[in-house]
Amino acid sequence: MNKIEKELDLVIIGSGPAGLTSAIYAARSKLNFIVLESDIIGGQIRTSYVVENYPGFISIGGQELVDKMYDQALNAGASIDEFDNIVSVKLKDDEKIIETENYIYKPETVIIATGSQYRSLPIPEESKYHGNGIHHCELCDGEMYDGKDILVVGGGNTAAEGALYLSKYGKSITMIHQFDHLQAEIGLQEELFKNPKIKIIWDTEVRHAFGEEKFAGVIVENLKTKEQYNINASAVFVYIGMIPKTDMYKDYIKLNKWGYIDAPESTETNVKGVFAAGDVRNKVFRQLTTAVSDGTVAALMAERYIVEKRRNKDG
Repeated sequence: MNKIEKELDLVIIGSGPAGLTSAIYAARSKLNFIVLESDIIGGQIRTSYVVENYPGFISIGGQELVDKMYDQALNAGASIDEFDNIVSVKLKDDEKIIETENYIYKPETVIIATGSQYRSLPIPEESKYHGNGIHHCELCDGEMYDGKDILVVGGGNTAAEGALYLSKYGKSITMIHQFDHLQAEIGLQEELFKNPKIKIIWDTEVRHAFGEEKFAGVIVENLKTKEQYNINASAVFVYIGMIPKTDMYKDYIKLNKWGYIDAPESTETNVKGVFAAGDVRNKVFRQLTTAVSDGTVAALMAERYIVEKRRNKDG
C-alpha cells in the first residue's frame, strides 16, 4: 500500500516538555506542523511523583503538569499523533523525510525532542526479571509492593524521589549506591535521611538477581572490601542514569560520545533546518526548565529558518 505523502513546515519528534513547548510556539506562529510520539505523552516528567522546581507551581504532580502542557498545546492548535511510529528518517540540508507506519512526511524543518530512556541494570538476570521484580517507574509499579521490602539502586534526584514515593508502600526501602555520597539535591537528601523507612548502603553495586519463578533479591558487592552478600527483597527499582533516544538519527546528526546531539544553545544541529531540544541535546544541565527553554528556542529557530529560506527563494 502506498503511503500518503504530506508536506509540512515542521515535524516535532517527541512530546515531552521540550516537544510540547515547541508545539505551543509553532502553533502560535501558525506553522503547518505535527508532533509525533511513539511513547507516552509528556515523557519522563509524567512519572515524577511531585515537581517543586517549576516556576508558577509550589508543588504539582508530574502527570498533572504534563496534562496542562498537553491541553495548552492542543488549545493553541497543535496536532499530536501518538499512535504512528516512525520507521525511518532522512535528514539532509536539502531534504528531510520522516516515514511513519502510515505516512511519509516531508517537512522543511525538524525538531528532535525524543528525550531519553532509563539505563538498564547491568546484570545477567535483568531481562528475566524485567517488569517482574526489576522496575524503573515507581508511579507505575510501586503499589504492587505494598508492605514489602523494596530496593532502590541509584543516588541522584530520580532515585531519591523514587525512594521517597515508594516509602508510601514499602515496609522498608534500601537504597544501594556505588559512592559514599548522594548526587541528589540537598533538600531531597534531607527528606531521605529523616525518613525512618529508608536506609542507604554505600560503596556498593548489584552483581546478580536471584529467585526461582519470582524475583527474591540481589547479590551485591562492596566496592572497597570486595565482599559479596545477598539482600532479600520483593523488588528493585533502578535509577542509574538515562540514555538519549538518538540512535535513529546517528547517520545524519552529529552526536557526542555519549549519544547526545551536538547542538549549542541555538539548538541548531549540523543539518540545516534540524534542531534538538530537551534531554537529547548535549548540555550541562538537564532539567524541566531547560527542556522548556530548548523547546521555545527550537520552535523560534525553525520559524526563522523557514521565513529566511522562503525570503531567499523569492528574492
